[in-house]
Amino acid sequence: MSRRWSIAGQLFALQVLVVTLLVVAGMVGAVLLARTDVRTAARERVLAVAEAVAHSPDVATALRSASPASRLQPYAEATRQATGTDFVVVMAPDRTRYSHPNPDRIGQPFVGEIGPALAGRAFTTVNVGTLGESVRAVAPVRDADGEVVGLVSVGITTEAINRKLLAQAPALLAATAAALALAAAGSWLLSRRLRRQTHGLGPAQITRMYEYYDAVLHSVREGLVVLTPDRRVALVNDEARRLLGLAGTSLAQDRRVTELGLPPAVTELIVSGRPAHDEPVIAGDRMLVANQRETTFHGRAAGTVLTLRDHTELRTLASELDSVRGLTEALQAQAHESANRLHTVLTMVELGRTEEAVRLATAELSLAQQLTDRVVGAVTEPALAALLLGKSARAGERGVDLTVDPGSRLDGHPLPIGDLLTVVGNLVDNALEAVAGTTPPRRVRVHLGATEAEVTVQVTDNGPGLDPSQVTEAFRRGWSTKSPGRGLGLALVGQVVARYGGTVEVTRPAEGGTLFSVRLPIPGRSTVPGQPADQGRAADQGQAADQGQAAEPGDPTGPEQAAAAPEVGR
Repeated sequence: MSRRWSIAGQLFALQVLVVTLLVVAGMVGAVLLARTDVRTAARERVLAVAEAVAHSPDVATALRSASPASRLQPYAEATRQATGTDFVVVMAPDRTRYSHPNPDRIGQPFVGEIGPALAGRAFTTVNVGTLGESVRAVAPVRDADGEVVGLVSVGITTEAINRKLLAQAPALLAATAAALALAAAGSWLLSRRLRRQTHGLGPAQITRMYEYYDAVLHSVREGLVVLTPDRRVALVNDEARRLLGLAGTSLAQDRRVTELGLPPAVTELIVSGRPAHDEPVIAGDRMLVANQRETTFHGRAAGTVLTLRDHTELRTLASELDSVRGLTEALQAQAHESANRLHTVLTMVELGRTEEAVRLATAELSLAQQLTDRVVGAVTEPALAALLLGKSARAGERGVDLTVDPGSRLDGHPLPIGDLLTVVGNLVDNALEAVAGTTPPRRVRVHLGATEAEVTVQVTDNGPGLDPSQVTEAFRRGWSTKSPGRGLGLALVGQVVARYGGTVEVTRPAEGGTLFSVRLPIPGRSTVPGQPADQGRAADQGQAADQGQAAEPGDPTGPEQAAAAPEVGR
């Protein structure tokens, strides 16, 4: 199979061919121009010599003498040698020569045109005479009365002109060779640079590569952002535009990252240029997993490649799975504990201590039934009620007292259950993490409320509290108090709040800890001041205050406020 030429090789060959043709054409043009210039110079020269001889008084006097040839031949030869011409012929009007470089031609008729000179006008022409083809001039010789008494013809042979032209050939050829060499060197340098830029690929290979890469970039379900070393966007595929909210194909190309209005977490990651491996970032209401690394080519930095995967649904499902797993583990623990208690009751019955066995069994059943009745009575949604029961069991295992506010009420399906599970589950998990490791008593309180316009979720803990400077970061980056970058619970809560256009408020109760208040508007309904929504909010605040929870910011009767998070999604 024959080796295919690269683009650089084809360009070099084409340039060499074009340059060679141009140089050859230029050389031919230069030769023709030089030939014309030499002929023009010869015409002017012979005409000047002919007119000078014709106007010489000695020539007119010699033409009237008895022996013109004897007087004119020496004069003509001296003039010919002095002017460097090939012949100076003085003749009578009837063409009889009185002088000639070849003395044998004297007395013979002149060969060539003389008509204009006989009419009294000097002229130049190219004729073939006894010395061959020549450029000649013929001028009239006049007497004192102005009558033409003779003619003077001065000429330079074409052979002499060609010899003079050939004398210039070496310089012309040297200039041509230099121009050709310079053009070839420039073409080679240009082709070498192009070869480096195209990596020696041919047109067919580049076309095929472009078609394949374009198809892949438009079809891959992973966001791809390619950046130049100076942090300008070189390429953004369709999925990256969708994930980052970049509308328009040409809006992002060749612009700095800071000018695109990307989500803060994405902008910070790109600007930092640090390597990232499966790093979670928040982009609007999406949870993305980012991978970033610098690319090099032949040891030279070629830019940065950022890939993005949408893990929003996966994170939501994982959160729900964690809730279900927690409930399962809690049920297993309760089953194990119930088996132990049942064995204890049976043993006490066998020992004849029936009354004590009944009291023990009824007391345990009463506590469990009281918790179940409170949760089920307040929350009619089975999945949410099961979540709270599971969280209560897990809290009990950790030594945490998790209670549901008796004033809580959530009937029906005001919002999709998946979003409610995400908000309640992650807020409770966050509260359990906050009180973990603290000295007893450890308490977590949950309040759920709903009006015709919105759903309210409040979770209070008596942990060390959230630093005001950490509130915004906690919701933006999935930050955790245990270790940065570990938790994603609050980030998921922030996504749900942003999706519904709700609010999140973080306050610090007087006795310490943190109160998270989340309000989610019900789609298609609005909150009008003075309507039940406001009344429900006041009731929620009152119930929170009765149980030691902090009222929301702005309540003059509430405890001291430590920090208030900005509205998420607004």
